[in-house]
Amino acid sequence: MPPTLTATNGWNVWRPSSWALCLWASIGVGRAGLETVLSGQYDNITPPGAIALAAAVLSIISKGAMYWYTRYYAKLIRSDAFLAGAWHHRSDAFSSVGSLIGIGGAMLGFPVMDSVASVVICLFILKVAYDILKDAVVKMLDTSCGEQYEAELQRFVSAQQDVVCVDTLHSRMFGSKVYVDLEIEVDGSKTLQEAHAVAGRVHNELERQFPDIKHVMVHLNPAE
Repeated sequence: MPPTLTATNGWNVWRPSSWALCLWASIGVGRAGLETVLSGQYDNITPPGAIALAAAVLSIISKGAMYWYTRYYAKLIRSDAFLAGAWHHRSDAFSSVGSLIGIGGAMLGFPVMDSVASVVICLFILKVAYDILKDAVVKMLDTSCGEQYEAELQRFVSAQQDVVCVDTLHSRMFGSKVYVDLEIEVDGSKTLQEAHAVAGRVHNELERQFPDIKHVMVHLNPAE
């Protein structure tokens, strides 16, 4: 059964409290690990036991499985919120890999490895948090979908029947959906009904071929 998606007015709702808590916790753990590494005092560190090692292995397996499960449904329902959750699980899995290395190193007689692993885990979580925050901010600011995406749209539109050429094409992201403003040239001798039919066909084909597109605004110009 797929996970449940909460939506309000068409927006995917994702409460970032868990990510904020993990972020602050990772900073605290990383700071403590860095202080231990810089102090050079490792004699008072108690090596972890076999239970900690087994817990790290179990965490890697379970969090890895949860990542692929959540990622699958995030792609299926096109939810950025679920995709962020999937990356949350993946960061936990990689953190557990770092813990496994640190625990294993400490058990082998290198207690400093546990503190080094905590610093590495902190940096990794910070990187994932930055990537998710950057992606969310970009999608809230109505930014362009990029030159490559727009070039693909332009090639598709230019190949449509009765389209002479594409004058302008602009795209923007709004949440997880794409909005397109398009100006095309058609034969100026066509009747209004014929020209309108061309615009409607281009509009429908774009939305059918590119599922991420929410709406297309088509403006007609007469070709000379």
